[in-house]
Amino acid sequence: MPPPPLPHHRMPPKMPTQETILKLSRPILSPPRDPFRSTRLHYRALNPTTDLRLFAAINGDPSGYANSNLSNIHLPTAADAAQFQASVIENSLVAAIICLPGGDDDADGGIAIGQIHLKRGKPGTQHHRNTEIGIDILPEYQRKGYGSEAIQWVLDYAFRRAGLHRVMIRAFGWNEGAIRLYEQLGFKHEARHREALWHEGRWWDSIDMAMLEGESWEGKKNGVKDGIWG
Repeated sequence: MPPPPLPHHRMPPKMPTQETILKLSRPILSPPRDPFRSTRLHYRALNPTTDLRLFAAINGDPSGYANSNLSNIHLPTAADAAQFQASVIENSLVAAIICLPGGDDDADGGIAIGQIHLKRGKPGTQHHRNTEIGIDILPEYQRKGYGSEAIQWVLDYAFRRAGLHRVMIRAFGWNEGAIRLYEQLGFKHEARHREALWHEGRWWDSIDMAMLEGESWEGKKNGVKDGIWG
Protein backbone atom coordinates (compact mmCIF):
# COMPACT_ATOMS: atom_id res chain seq x y z
CA MET A 1 0.00 0.00 0.00
CA PRO A 2 1.24 3.51 -0.76
CA PRO A 3 2.29 5.58 2.21
CA PRO A 4 -0.32 8.04 3.55
CA PRO A 5 -0.04 11.54 2.11
CA LEU A 6 2.00 13.98 4.06
CA PRO A 7 -0.06 16.55 5.96
CA HIS A 8 -0.50 19.82 4.08
CA HIS A 9 1.22 22.63 5.87
CA ARG A 10 -0.36 26.01 5.17
CA MET A 11 1.93 28.93 4.81
CA PRO A 12 1.29 31.69 7.33
CA PRO A 13 -0.50 34.70 5.80
CA LYS A 14 1.70 37.50 4.66
CA MET A 15 1.58 40.62 6.75
CA PRO A 16 0.57 43.70 4.75
CA THR A 17 3.36 46.06 3.99
CA GLN A 18 3.34 49.66 5.12
CA GLU A 19 2.73 50.71 1.52
CA THR A 20 -0.36 48.48 1.29
CA ILE A 21 -1.71 49.86 4.56
CA LEU A 22 -1.28 53.42 3.30
CA LYS A 23 -3.07 52.61 0.04
CA LEU A 24 -6.01 51.02 1.86
CA SER A 25 -6.29 53.90 4.30
CA ARG A 26 -6.48 56.58 1.62
CA PRO A 27 -10.03 57.79 0.92
CA ILE A 28 -11.41 57.03 -2.51
CA LEU A 29 -11.88 60.47 -4.02
CA SER A 30 -14.32 61.07 -6.82
CA PRO A 31 -13.08 63.24 -9.67
CA PRO A 32 -13.60 66.95 -9.02
CA ARG A 33 -16.82 68.31 -10.42
CA ASP A 34 -17.38 71.68 -12.02
CA PRO A 35 -18.83 73.84 -9.23
CA PHE A 36 -20.47 76.17 -11.74
CA ARG A 37 -22.65 73.59 -13.48
CA SER A 38 -25.74 71.61 -12.53
CA THR A 39 -27.63 68.97 -14.47
CA ARG A 40 -28.92 71.24 -17.23
CA LEU A 41 -27.55 74.67 -16.39
CA HIS A 42 -24.32 76.66 -16.33
CA TYR A 43 -23.57 79.54 -13.98
CA ARG A 44 -21.21 82.38 -14.81
CA ALA A 45 -20.16 85.70 -13.34
CA LEU A 46 -22.09 88.85 -14.14
CA ASN A 47 -20.82 91.14 -16.86
CA PRO A 48 -22.03 94.68 -16.05
CA THR A 49 -21.97 95.69 -19.72
CA THR A 50 -23.54 92.77 -21.57
CA ASP A 51 -25.88 91.55 -18.81
CA LEU A 52 -27.71 94.86 -18.39
CA ARG A 53 -30.17 93.76 -21.08
CA LEU A 54 -30.96 90.64 -19.03
CA PHE A 55 -31.78 92.71 -15.95
CA ALA A 56 -33.89 95.03 -18.10
CA ALA A 57 -35.78 91.99 -19.45
CA ILE A 58 -36.32 90.69 -15.90
CA ASN A 59 -37.71 94.06 -14.83
CA GLY A 60 -39.82 94.18 -17.99
CA ASP A 61 -41.76 91.04 -17.01
CA PRO A 62 -44.85 92.41 -15.20
CA SER A 63 -45.61 89.20 -13.30
CA GLY A 64 -42.02 88.62 -12.22
CA TYR A 65 -41.61 92.27 -11.27
CA ALA A 66 -44.72 92.13 -9.08
CA ASN A 67 -43.59 88.87 -7.46
CA SER A 68 -40.15 90.11 -6.42
CA ASN A 69 -40.25 93.87 -5.97
CA LEU A 70 -41.79 95.84 -3.12
CA SER A 71 -41.95 98.86 -5.45
CA ASN A 72 -44.26 97.00 -7.80
CA ILE A 73 -46.53 100.00 -8.46
CA HIS A 74 -43.56 101.84 -9.96
CA LEU A 75 -43.06 101.48 -13.71
CA PRO A 76 -39.53 100.09 -14.16
CA THR A 77 -37.04 102.18 -16.11
CA ALA A 78 -33.64 101.58 -17.67
CA ALA A 79 -32.10 103.27 -14.63
CA ASP A 80 -33.91 100.79 -12.37
CA ALA A 81 -32.39 97.86 -14.29
CA ALA A 82 -28.91 99.34 -13.91
CA GLN A 83 -29.49 99.92 -10.19
CA PHE A 84 -30.84 96.37 -9.79
CA GLN A 85 -27.77 94.90 -11.46
CA ALA A 86 -25.37 97.08 -9.46
CA SER A 87 -27.07 96.10 -6.20
CA VAL A 88 -26.73 92.39 -7.02
CA ILE A 89 -23.04 92.78 -7.87
CA GLU A 90 -22.16 94.93 -4.86
CA ASN A 91 -24.27 93.27 -2.15
CA SER A 92 -23.89 89.56 -2.91
CA LEU A 93 -21.67 86.88 -1.48
CA VAL A 94 -22.02 85.10 -4.81
CA ALA A 95 -23.96 86.25 -7.87
CA ALA A 96 -24.41 84.24 -11.05
CA ILE A 97 -26.13 84.42 -14.40
CA ILE A 98 -28.18 81.25 -14.97
CA CYS A 99 -27.46 79.87 -18.45
CA LEU A 100 -28.60 77.12 -20.75
CA PRO A 101 -25.73 75.59 -22.74
CA GLY A 102 -25.56 76.40 -26.42
CA GLY A 103 -26.37 79.39 -28.56
CA ASP A 104 -24.24 82.27 -29.74
CA ASP A 105 -23.25 83.14 -26.18
CA ASP A 106 -21.89 79.66 -25.43
CA ALA A 107 -18.35 80.97 -24.98
CA ASP A 108 -19.67 83.02 -22.07
CA GLY A 109 -21.61 80.14 -20.54
CA GLY A 110 -24.64 79.75 -22.80
CA ILE A 111 -28.05 81.42 -23.17
CA ALA A 112 -28.80 83.67 -20.19
CA ILE A 113 -32.21 82.83 -18.69
CA GLY A 114 -32.03 84.48 -15.27
CA GLN A 115 -29.96 85.43 -12.26
CA ILE A 116 -29.42 84.01 -8.78
CA HIS A 117 -27.47 85.38 -5.84
CA LEU A 118 -26.77 85.01 -2.15
CA LYS A 119 -27.00 88.28 -0.27
CA ARG A 120 -23.99 89.44 1.70
CA GLY A 121 -24.54 90.03 5.42
CA LYS A 122 -24.15 93.48 6.92
CA PRO A 123 -20.65 94.39 8.17
CA GLY A 124 -19.96 92.75 11.50
CA THR A 125 -22.57 89.99 11.06
CA GLN A 126 -20.54 87.46 9.05
CA HIS A 127 -20.04 85.18 12.07
CA HIS A 128 -23.78 84.36 12.04
CA ARG A 129 -23.28 82.62 8.64
CA ASN A 130 -26.69 83.65 7.33
CA THR A 131 -27.68 84.58 3.79
CA GLU A 132 -30.75 85.11 1.62
CA ILE A 133 -31.46 83.86 -1.89
CA GLY A 134 -32.57 86.18 -4.66
CA ILE A 135 -33.63 84.62 -7.97
CA ASP A 136 -35.31 85.69 -11.21
CA ILE A 137 -36.09 83.55 -14.27
CA LEU A 138 -37.23 85.04 -17.59
CA PRO A 139 -40.91 84.18 -18.24
CA GLU A 140 -40.26 82.06 -21.35
CA TYR A 141 -38.06 79.73 -19.27
CA GLN A 142 -40.36 79.38 -16.28
CA ARG A 143 -42.28 76.20 -15.40
CA LYS A 144 -39.50 74.02 -16.78
CA GLY A 145 -37.76 73.23 -13.49
CA TYR A 146 -34.87 75.64 -14.07
CA GLY A 147 -35.68 77.71 -11.00
CA SER A 148 -35.70 74.71 -8.69
CA GLU A 149 -32.45 73.42 -10.22
CA ALA A 150 -30.75 76.79 -9.74
CA ILE A 151 -31.93 77.03 -6.12
CA GLN A 152 -30.56 73.54 -5.40
CA TRP A 153 -27.26 74.59 -6.97
CA VAL A 154 -27.02 77.71 -4.83
CA LEU A 155 -27.95 75.73 -1.70
CA ASP A 156 -25.07 73.36 -2.44
CA TYR A 157 -22.81 76.36 -2.92
CA ALA A 158 -23.98 77.94 0.33
CA PHE A 159 -23.68 74.90 2.59
CA ARG A 160 -20.91 72.80 1.03
CA ARG A 161 -18.65 75.44 -0.47
CA ALA A 162 -19.26 78.69 1.43
CA GLY A 163 -19.76 77.05 4.85
CA LEU A 164 -22.96 78.95 5.62
CA HIS A 165 -25.40 77.78 8.29
CA ARG A 166 -28.78 79.30 7.39
CA VAL A 167 -30.24 80.23 4.02
CA MET A 168 -33.41 82.29 3.82
CA ILE A 169 -35.82 82.96 0.97
CA ARG A 170 -38.86 85.25 0.82
CA ALA A 171 -42.17 85.02 -0.98
CA PHE A 172 -45.17 87.29 -1.36
CA GLY A 173 -48.44 85.71 -0.27
CA TRP A 174 -50.04 85.77 -3.72
CA ASN A 175 -47.13 83.83 -5.25
CA GLU A 176 -48.46 80.42 -4.24
CA GLY A 177 -46.40 78.53 -6.82
CA ALA A 178 -43.14 79.84 -5.36
CA ILE A 179 -44.25 78.99 -1.83
CA ARG A 180 -45.07 75.39 -2.84
CA LEU A 181 -41.73 75.05 -4.61
CA TYR A 182 -39.78 76.31 -1.59
CA GLU A 183 -41.66 73.89 0.65
CA GLN A 184 -40.83 70.96 -1.63
CA LEU A 185 -37.18 71.98 -1.68
CA GLY A 186 -37.15 71.72 2.12
CA PHE A 187 -37.50 75.33 3.28
CA LYS A 188 -39.37 75.80 6.55
CA HIS A 189 -41.82 78.60 7.30
CA GLU A 190 -40.25 80.93 9.86
CA ALA A 191 -42.20 84.18 9.80
CA ARG A 192 -45.41 85.52 8.35
CA HIS A 193 -45.69 89.29 8.25
CA ARG A 194 -49.45 89.70 8.23
CA GLU A 195 -51.01 92.04 5.69
CA ALA A 196 -47.66 93.67 4.99
CA LEU A 197 -48.25 93.98 1.23
CA TRP A 198 -50.93 95.73 -0.81
CA HIS A 199 -51.51 94.07 -4.18
CA GLU A 200 -54.41 93.95 -6.61
CA GLY A 201 -56.92 95.57 -4.27
CA ARG A 202 -56.24 93.61 -1.08
CA TRP A 203 -53.72 92.97 1.69
CA TRP A 204 -51.33 90.02 1.53
CA ASP A 205 -48.82 88.44 3.89
CA SER A 206 -45.07 88.48 3.33
CA ILE A 207 -43.55 85.07 4.10
CA ASP A 208 -40.03 84.28 5.29
CA MET A 209 -38.74 80.72 4.86
CA ALA A 210 -35.33 79.25 5.62
CA MET A 211 -33.21 76.12 5.59
CA LEU A 212 -30.46 75.20 8.04
CA GLU A 213 -27.16 73.50 7.37
CA GLY A 214 -27.64 69.75 7.81
CA GLU A 215 -31.32 69.71 6.91
CA SER A 216 -32.27 67.35 4.12
CA TRP A 217 -31.99 69.82 1.24
CA GLU A 218 -30.11 67.33 -0.95
CA GLY A 219 -32.70 64.64 -0.34
CA LYS A 220 -35.38 66.88 -1.78
CA LYS A 221 -33.79 66.88 -5.23
CA ASN A 222 -35.66 63.88 -6.58
CA GLY A 223 -38.99 64.92 -5.12
CA VAL A 224 -39.37 68.32 -6.76
CA LYS A 225 -41.89 68.46 -9.56
CA ASP A 226 -41.01 70.51 -12.61
CA GLY A 227 -43.31 73.32 -13.59
CA ILE A 228 -44.55 74.39 -10.15
CA TRP A 229 -42.90 77.76 -10.50
CA GLY A 230 -39.29 77.57 -11.58
